[in-house]
Amino acid sequence: MTSPIPTSDPPPLTEPADLGFGRVVANAVRGRFLNRDGKPNSVKYGLGAQRTARFYLAALDASWPAFIGWMMGVLLLVNGFFALAYLALDGGGIRGARDLGLDDPFLQAFSFSVGTFTTTGTSVMYAYGPTAHWLANLESFVGPITLVLAFGLLIARLTRPRMRMGFSESAIIAPYEGGRALMFRIVNLQPGELSDVHVRVNLAWFEEIGGVRERNFHTLALERNSVEFFTLHWTIVHPITADSPLAGVTPDILADAQAEFLIFVDALEETFSTRVSTKSSYIWDEIRWDVKFASIFANGPEGVIAIDVERLSRTERLDDGATRTPAALERRGDAVAR
Repeated sequence: MTSPIPTSDPPPLTEPADLGFGRVVANAVRGRFLNRDGKPNSVKYGLGAQRTARFYLAALDASWPAFIGWMMGVLLLVNGFFALAYLALDGGGIRGARDLGLDDPFLQAFSFSVGTFTTTGTSVMYAYGPTAHWLANLESFVGPITLVLAFGLLIARLTRPRMRMGFSESAIIAPYEGGRALMFRIVNLQPGELSDVHVRVNLAWFEEIGGVRERNFHTLALERNSVEFFTLHWTIVHPITADSPLAGVTPDILADAQAEFLIFVDALEETFSTRVSTKSSYIWDEIRWDVKFASIFANGPEGVIAIDVERLSRTERLDDGATRTPAALERRGDAVAR
């Protein structure tokens, strides 16, 4: 039997009303607000294709192997195009290649194109005919501009402060100080150090208020919302008490309420001495029950604290119902008595 969605009084004025999504949109839309990679699950129409801006952002976010592969592919494609253009001219458009031992016509034209494109020189090869000269002039103009753009992207990637945060695959409801708590783990995946790290967690879910089903947002109180040093990992904990919006929650309640936990992390990136941020989220079916996180610590050199990042998401199984059943501390009377 499915549990009813949670009911509550209207949130206090100190809580965010909608985190910027808009109350009408928040109640009308279905699905998550943030994807696991932190990108918003939304689209804006009416702005055109914005291909240049999207290409620039994609080039900044791409992995290094992908970035280098795409740059090399574009350069080879452009030079291949010019090589075919030279071959299409009467007589091939290129002279002097045989003195270099190049017998293949396409290889001759491609080598000439690369030398012209990169302004490194074409050795004894030269353009033959007026059309070939104009084509070589065009390539000598396009080449440096393309290389400048490519090196500009490279410099932007090297000098862009960024944060790569690893999140545990799932958030969990685990035992905590005689009750339960929502937990997830994060770790810095970059060699650069982060400090003064702050975390905010907001819950978005549907509630029944005055018999009306509506989506509300709640800021979850954390055991600790900031740390000065972030050299290892951090388990973020929201204790589920009588004052928590999650008091009495069960898997069915989270599912019926289409719960999503929105996570915002910002920190000081010490290499560039600037603040960086990242986002992520867990939806109701990415929450695990009746488990606890396994130890992430590993054997390191003497006197050195070590962790194994591959263990970030590892959990240990608990007895069935260990955290699916609300704890006594979540009832207001028991919490006051304690």
